[in-house]
Amino acid sequence: MNTEIATILEQKDLDRDPERWLERLENIGSGEVEAALAEPAGSYSLRRLSALISPAAENYLEEMAQAAQKLTVQRFGRTIRLYGPLYVSNYCSNSCRYCGFNMNNKSERTRLTIEQAVEEANIIAGEGFRDILLVSSEDRKFITTKYLTDLAARLRAPWRGRPALASRGRPGLAMIKNKGKMPSPRECPRHYNAPVFDSISIEIYQMSRDEYAKLFETGIEGVTLYQETYDRKKYEYYHPAGPKSDYDNRLATPDRIAAAGMREVGLGVLLGLADWRVETLALAEHAHYLTKRYWKSHVSFSFPRLRPIHSSVVGRMPHIVDRDSQFDIRNTKYQVRDKNLVQMITALRLCFADAGLVLSTREPAELRDHLIKLGITKISAGSKTNPGGYSGCCDSIEQFKIDDNRPPVEVAAMIESQGFEPVWKDWDRAFLDE
Repeated sequence: MNTEIATILEQKDLDRDPERWLERLENIGSGEVEAALAEPAGSYSLRRLSALISPAAENYLEEMAQAAQKLTVQRFGRTIRLYGPLYVSNYCSNSCRYCGFNMNNKSERTRLTIEQAVEEANIIAGEGFRDILLVSSEDRKFITTKYLTDLAARLRAPWRGRPALASRGRPGLAMIKNKGKMPSPRECPRHYNAPVFDSISIEIYQMSRDEYAKLFETGIEGVTLYQETYDRKKYEYYHPAGPKSDYDNRLATPDRIAAAGMREVGLGVLLGLADWRVETLALAEHAHYLTKRYWKSHVSFSFPRLRPIHSSVVGRMPHIVDRDSQFDIRNTKYQVRDKNLVQMITALRLCFADAGLVLSTREPAELRDHLIKLGITKISAGSKTNPGGYSGCCDSIEQFKIDDNRPPVEVAAMIESQGFEPVWKDWDRAFLDE
């Protein structure tokens, strides 16, 4: 499978020759960094991004941070969207070495029925979220297109008839605005006729264009799919078996997502698998290609760093360190430190003015508090990374350990304290229909 993006990466040696790029980056000097910073904010070229992520640019992080914050406020205002992830299955047919859902990992597995998933979603909605991300392992036999369309239909159902949401004692959006009391249909008719979730996205296995189109028709409007690493050799090592082991199929999937009409295409690499600087260049080339070819789709970047996992197959992964029955895979030669993450985030913002920048609860609370000022536009809060994690109905393994355990209302308060506005939903379908 030789796709256009595969050809681009091959021609630029971004999928197989990291040493060549690392040598180039080491040779970039302060003059090139200053020239890159002087270029119009939001403009992209591989040359410019190379300068901004070079070792020499580490001396300009303060200038980069200020420019990134200014550009983000110009394009997005002082708003930060919040979303809640909902894991629906951790049965998997892949053997990704870094993941707790590895099919060889001997652990409790869970699949949520539609009713159980709706119950979990009700808890997420009760916290105030109107933006939900459905997450699943590669469980094609159970998490089918029909499962997802049926679940999306339930999540798009109007608020009316859901008294359980009002009785949980949790700060739902309307309750927050109404001082803790659920408004009546007479007080807020639009609220009762609006869907529980205004925005539904998915993060699951790769699908066909027709499958994505069917999901889009039923109200799922965004897909996040990480390449994990653009380095072919490392990809082969970290994905030894399963459908996900096909590098080129995964690389071509964002094309299918955008071609199906999805409004948002989320890209990312799992930071810690390969050199972060070379990965950033490949990631940017992929995003640049998609934005030019599919102008109707909005591209976003995520910045997931490796997190500890529970694993029974640690013996097959010699780079993993056993710590209190958890396995920490962050201590590798490709560890991404906080200052590296800051450089990556600000550099991508300065080259992609309109891209969404997403930060999850993988990161510690203190770091997230600082990073939201640098260009982040969307964050998760109160996340559970195992199916049934919100209700506690199921004793199942997590995909990874989160680091920021604060409840959503506390994260929202933090955002406000930083001078930003927490936004619980992306857009109001009921308003658009009026």
